[in-house]
Amino acid sequence: MATTTGYDHIRVEKNTEAQTATLIFDRPEKMNYISMQARAQFSEIFEELNQDDDVRVIIIKGEGDKAFSAGGSIPQFMESHPEELSRLAVHVAAPERSPKPVIAQLQGFTFGVGFEIAMACDFRVAADDTLMALPEMNLGMIPGSGGTQRVARAVGLTRAKDMIMRARRIPAEEAYQWGLITKVVKKEELENEVNSLAKELVRFSPLAQRVCKEVLNAAEEGSLKSGLEIEGRAYGMLRGTHDFKEGVEAFVEKRKPNFTGK
Repeated sequence: MATTTGYDHIRVEKNTEAQTATLIFDRPEKMNYISMQARAQFSEIFEELNQDDDVRVIIIKGEGDKAFSAGGSIPQFMESHPEELSRLAVHVAAPERSPKPVIAQLQGFTFGVGFEIAMACDFRVAADDTLMALPEMNLGMIPGSGGTQRVARAVGLTRAKDMIMRARRIPAEEAYQWGLITKVVKKEELENEVNSLAKELVRFSPLAQRVCKEVLNAAEEGSLKSGLEIEGRAYGMLRGTHDFKEGVEAFVEKRKPNFTGK
């Protein structure tokens, strides 16, 4: 296990054997709030991990047992230029841009930018004590890092307004029923559940996973016609890859495939 520090209360742990990297918001005494500096570093960390061939799956979690992240540093908003604030969504979208599967390991308070980061991930596995909220209305503000758009796309306009315009705290089970969470587990099972999912994801072709993620993300942004065209072209491209050939041969030979990402 290799650990990288030096960021503003973000720790990165790489597990070469499991082929995972875990980003940990490391400010438990302050509910893992995320500073403006940490937001920019968050994006930089992803850029590095995206180029790391030893990392197949990225996990994001919060230190301690009380919070994934309770949000951003509120006083820093008054110290930041409006133009800087208008670009915050770019940093938060780093998990969505990543070509690799990203899992958010949620527990306790998952508020504000913490929730927005979780929504930019591919999978959200949550402990049963998780509370999700975009509380910006209490400050006379709105979510500014993708919260309004991703929630509306995930759950529909009616529920998005119910959550955001009322600054409602959504418990894990309700969030699961809405489609905000992939799976809810008992808190003591959370770590094992996330590691199990990561292990499952690692066994697939990294090339096919990257293409699949791109095609699925495109489904939210365009028409059915354009989505089908993108899917078809991606399908045709993968037909000529080594991994597809290996997958077919392994199926016929009744063995596990050895994918190489080529």
